[in-house]
Amino acid sequence: MQSQGRLSEVRLVERLKQFPIEKWENLTDSQRNYAKKAWGVLTYKWRWQIALNIPYLAIFLLDRSIPAVHQFNMNLLASIAAKLPIPSFVSSWIGVG
Repeated sequence: MQSQGRLSEVRLVERLKQFPIEKWENLTDSQRNYAKKAWGVLTYKWRWQIALNIPYLAIFLLDRSIPAVHQFNMNLLASIAAKLPIPSFVSSWIGVG
């Protein structure tokens, strides 16, 4: 029974890999050019999004690994939350209330 399930799983993976290839081959040249341009715009925006989020990733990793950084971040959030008129239920969501 397991071999039958594994075989159908392999077929499914093969079909999932083959599907976009078949669709790509069915496109005309102008449709391929538009698809390449659209993909270029998407990946350009993704690269920028990743580049802009790298500082936040660094802060997140430092916050998780160094207790002093975590304490500093929590103190900073608490001081900001004390000065802003944030409802208590919202401040409890961000962990400062």
